[in-house]
Amino acid sequence: MHVIVTGGAGFLGARLIQKLLSEETVLEGQAVTRVTSIDLAPCPVADDRVESLTGDIADSGFIKSALIEEALAEDTGAVCHLAAVVSSQAEADFDLGMRVNLDATRTLLEACRAHSKRLRFLFASSLAVFGPGLSQSRSQPVPEAIGPQPRSSYGAQKAMGELLINDYSRRGFVDGRVCRLPTIVVRPGKPNQAASSFASSIIREPLSGIEAVCPVAGELPLWLSSPRAVVANLVHALALSGEPLGDWRTLNLPGITVTVNEMLDALERVAGPSARQLVRFEPDAAIDAIVASWPGGLDAARPLALGFQADADFDAIIHAYREDELTS
Repeated sequence: MHVIVTGGAGFLGARLIQKLLSEETVLEGQAVTRVTSIDLAPCPVADDRVESLTGDIADSGFIKSALIEEALAEDTGAVCHLAAVVSSQAEADFDLGMRVNLDATRTLLEACRAHSKRLRFLFASSLAVFGPGLSQSRSQPVPEAIGPQPRSSYGAQKAMGELLINDYSRRGFVDGRVCRLPTIVVRPGKPNQAASSFASSIIREPLSGIEAVCPVAGELPLWLSSPRAVVANLVHALALSGEPLGDWRTLNLPGITVTVNEMLDALERVAGPSARQLVRFEPDAAIDAIVASWPGGLDAARPLALGFQADADFDAIIHAYREDELTS
C-alpha cells in the first residue's frame, strides 16, 4: 500500500515514514510498501521506497498537481497531514498560518474526496485547540468532547481543521483520524518557531554542555510526550479500523503532565547538577501568553483503551532522547 505524508521532510514526518516502512505497517490487510513525502525540502529518509515531491503546500496549484497528477494512485490507502505553520509563526503571520494550516487542509481533503476510494486521512492537531478556563486548574485533564476554545491563531486553525476532518468523515468522503499531539520533547536539532520550543531546549542543550533559556515560570505544567510515543501513536491511529473510533474522530493522544521544575529535576537526576545549572530563566511575555493558554493535561482515557501509549515518566523521555540521538 502507498501512503502520502505531508511534512515528510520534517522531524516528525521523517520519523513517521521510517516507522511505517521499517515495520511494514498493515492498513486494511495490506503492508505499507511505498511512501510519498510532500514538503518544501526532500525527505531525509534514505530509502528507495520513498519519493519526494517538493513544493509549497500553501500553493493550491502545487498541491492539486502533486496529489492528483503525481501522488494519488490506485494503491494509495492513506494521507498523513503533518505539514503546518507552528504556533509563534502562525501568530506572527496570520495569512501564512491560514493558508498552510487551514486552506491547504481543505485542498488536501478535496483531493482525497475525488479519489476512487475512501482514503484514511490522518491529521496532526494540537492541544493548542484548547484555551484557558476549561478546567479548575491547568493540571486538570481536559476531556476530548469539550468544545475547543483556542487563544491563538494556530489553535484556531487546528480546531477548524479538526471540524473539517470530522465532517468529511461523517459524509463518507474520507476515513479520518484527528490526533491532538502533546508538546513533543526532546526534539533534536535547533529550536524552531514553535512557542513550546524551549521545552526541548532546556533539556537538549544542557545534555550537550550548552546553556539554555527558559522563558516561562518553573511552576508551569506542560502536557508532554516523547517522539517515540508520538510516532508509535500516529502509526497506531492510522492502522486502526474506523469502527472503534466511532462518529467522533478526534483523539487526545496520551502524554504526561510535568512542570518545568519537574523537568529540570529529571534533568538533574539523569545528567547531574551541572546540567541543571546551565538553564536560566528569562521571562518572555509573548511566549508565556501562548504556552500558558494551553491546558496542562488532556483526558486520554478513550485512546488508552484503544491501545495508544504514554511515556512512563519524564526521566524515561530523557533516557529515550539520549539513546536515540546522542548514542553513536
